[in-house]
Amino acid sequence: MTLKITFLGTGTSQGVPFISCPCPVCTSTDKKNNRLRTSIWVQTDDASIVIDSGPDFRYQMLRAGVNKLDAIVFTHGHKDHIAGMDDIRAYNFFSHKAVDIYATDETQEALRREYSYIFNNPTYPGIPQIEMHSINGATPFTIKGVTFTPIRVRHFKLEVLGFRIGDFTYITDANYIEDSELLKVKGSKVLVLNALRHEPHVSHFTLEEAVQVGASTGADQVLFTHISHQLGLHDEVEQNLPPNMRLAYDGLELFF
Repeated sequence: MTLKITFLGTGTSQGVPFISCPCPVCTSTDKKNNRLRTSIWVQTDDASIVIDSGPDFRYQMLRAGVNKLDAIVFTHGHKDHIAGMDDIRAYNFFSHKAVDIYATDETQEALRREYSYIFNNPTYPGIPQIEMHSINGATPFTIKGVTFTPIRVRHFKLEVLGFRIGDFTYITDANYIEDSELLKVKGSKVLVLNALRHEPHVSHFTLEEAVQVGASTGADQVLFTHISHQLGLHDEVEQNLPPNMRLAYDGLELFF
């Protein structure tokens, strides 16, 4: 099975450019410095799955040409990861079926608050049609032949799920990972990890912290995502990274 990963967005909750900011990153003409909210597209011959649907979801689907969507897998319930789910209506229209949603009980609570009209009146015409599936941090699950192994991480006081899919591991919105969970990452060819900025943050790894965590896993390649404008210009930051570490960017494609 060939696995393709497309980075739909690699930016933090407010995206890059940051509204009204005149800094060199936000005014850069280099497309690698323009970052939509964090999300990836997982593809095989049979499966089309998106991890997280943030506020940029509609544009991300159009830009990447995602014409078929089997499922959305959610890492957690923060607004920058769930705010675009309403736009699955287009997929309902053309496929004539519901989109499968995979989320923890806690994330489902956030979805029910954000999209009460879906759950309170599910037969109302034109609302998103979904099929909810409960997941947890301990049990792998499979979607159309693609197996997801959850990895528990901490985002300040909130548990967030990362996922390992074969040789690929994806972790966003973390500032602490227990050793027992890092063991699930061992042997990954590619690890994606959040790296918000250089200065300490209450709920995200700094770049230095992410480099240390990435190195500890022994992954062949480490890519950083969920990046803010405070991190600096893409090309300048990359010059100071270890040889097997890079910044991810919107539109980056990986094949396994």
